[in-house]
Amino acid sequence: LTFFPWGDKIRQGVRGAGMATEIGYSVPEGSLDFWIERFEQNGITYNKPATKFGQRYLTFLDPDGLKLELVETGAADDRKPYETDEVKAAVATKGFFNTTLTLNSIKATAAILTDVFGYKLVAQEANRYRYATDAVATANIIDLVEISMEPHGLGAGGTIHHIAFRVANDEVQMAFRAKIEALGLNITPQIDRNYFHSLYFREPGGVLFEIATDNPGFTVDEPLEELGTHLKLPAQYEAQRNTIEKHLVTL
Repeated sequence: LTFFPWGDKIRQGVRGAGMATEIGYSVPEGSLDFWIERFEQNGITYNKPATKFGQRYLTFLDPDGLKLELVETGAADDRKPYETDEVKAAVATKGFFNTTLTLNSIKATAAILTDVFGYKLVAQEANRYRYATDAVATANIIDLVEISMEPHGLGAGGTIHHIAFRVANDEVQMAFRAKIEALGLNITPQIDRNYFHSLYFREPGGVLFEIATDNPGFTVDEPLEELGTHLKLPAQYEAQRNTIEKHLVTL
């Protein structure tokens, strides 16, 4: 998940049709009470726990208004939890679970998921349609919510800019590019992001999709054990390092 730290220089966005509108994180069963107490202690806005597709979840907003969910996924998720001194393994998040796209009509978007990316419709509750891929075991779910009269959203602060699909390498990525071009959709040339290569296209429902490669990987300029401990800049910005560092917000 990438954040753009615009500070107070950007207006507040509005969730709506043609956007990814929710991000779900996997948590162990029985952990929501812990998170409610933690949200209360930290002044986080949240809704009461609810259930969809047989799973309890807790919706909350981050300080910028981004809509997030914690979903009790149970034993099906065996990823290592993100444990800290305050958040123990029994309640800690394990990574992405799903994302939700809000659309005026799901038909064309669903066709992209099934015909291009190989997702399958696995469940439906009212106007929420759940698609999943078996290419990976976790973080493999996209929910499509159909609201015919929903106004289009405004992409700005507190909204999701795009969602990314991971592929193994350039060859696989270019095969997807050919499929998308064959459908008559506009798709960018390959863009070098230093650590991965990206393609972008806007699917028929209006959501911006990225296809990103695993290669060359995040260890091209520092060892695995040091990831996240140094500020790494693309070569074209290295000459501006001092200026950039002066403007960075303290984390």
